Amino acid sequence: MKLSTKSEYACLALIDLSENLGQGYIKIEDICSRQDLPRKYIEQILLALKRAGYVKSRRGAEGGYMLAKKPEEISLAEIIRLMDGALAPVESASKYFYECTPIEKNEVLIGIFREIRDYVSDKMENTSFADLIVD
Repeated sequence: MKLSTKSEYACLALIDLSENLGQGYIKIEDICSRQDLPRKYIEQILLALKRAGYVKSRRGAEGGYMLAKKPEEISLAEIIRLMDGALAPVESASKYFYECTPIEKNEVLIGIFREIRDYVSDKMENTSFADLIVD
C-alpha cells in the first residue's frame, strides 16, 4: 500500500479540523497555512470529504469547514479507502476492492499479502482522528 498525496493531504486537513473542533467553521486558508498545503488541491479534497459526510461547510464571511462527525468516529482506514481505494498491497488480497491478479496463483504468497492487508487494515481501522491530535 502506498498513500497518494491526496490521502496525505486529506489526513492533514482532517487532523487540522479535529484539532480545531469547537472553534466554529475553519477557513480553507487557515488549514492550508497551518498545514502548508496547496489551496486548490485542498478545496477539491474537502469537497470529496463533504460529499462523503465527513465535513460540512458554510459560505460567507463566517464560513469555512468543520467536521460533520466526532474525530473518534472517523477512522484512518475510512479516509484512505475514500481517497485511494484498497488498503491491500495487491487487489487480489483486498476485501473491498478485489480483482483477480497473477499473484493469487501461489497460495503461500497471496496468504502473506492477506496477512499484510489484515495488519494494515486493523491498525488503520482502530486509529481514529482523535488519536492523531497532537496536544
